[in-house]
Amino acid sequence: MPVKVAVVYYSSTGTVHALAQAVAEGAASTGAEVRLRRAAELAPAEAIDQNPSWRRHADATASVPVAQLDDLAWADAYAFGTPTRFGTPAAQLKQFIDQAGGLWREGVLADKPATAFTSAYNRHGGSEATILALGNVFYHWGAVIIPPGYTDDTVYAAGGNPYGTVAAGGDGADTAALSAARFQGERLARFAGRLKGAPLVAGAAHRA
Repeated sequence: MPVKVAVVYYSSTGTVHALAQAVAEGAASTGAEVRLRRAAELAPAEAIDQNPSWRRHADATASVPVAQLDDLAWADAYAFGTPTRFGTPAAQLKQFIDQAGGLWREGVLADKPATAFTSAYNRHGGSEATILALGNVFYHWGAVIIPPGYTDDTVYAAGGNPYGTVAAGGDGADTAALSAARFQGERLARFAGRLKGAPLVAGAAHRA
């Protein structure tokens, strides 16, 4: 059975959407089955209409399925993407994650590899803090965090962020960031393949 990867993201003007597509491509390149899903928009239409780039992107991606809890239950691995909002994930993605309490209580989210990626207008605009904030979610889930680390040249070319791929600046995701995102998706899927079929034994203790 192929590994199943859910790439769940929120994007207002398209940068994180492009990263999410690249992560999905990287995961799919390993033979994984991938679901690309967007978090539901929470902002009112009036606010979106005030930003032409936001409106264009919302209209262009209306056909991308909205993330559902079933996507989390289905997946063997997770990749979450969000723009940086004051060093934290966007409310739209956080609202989706906050709905997953039932799956968490049932242990459905445990023992699965997870990774995160983001964008920020400034290179030091809170991107690492945003990824680390998503890491707090993964800790609570009992997920296995899979960062890109310094394990491939694409990471260095994209700015050298070992926590997760970051697109910086106001011009969208550049070629280097997209390449790093593809590598991150591939790495996630490879680890998911290693873990699938080998669940952790509940209550097992280390014996020296």
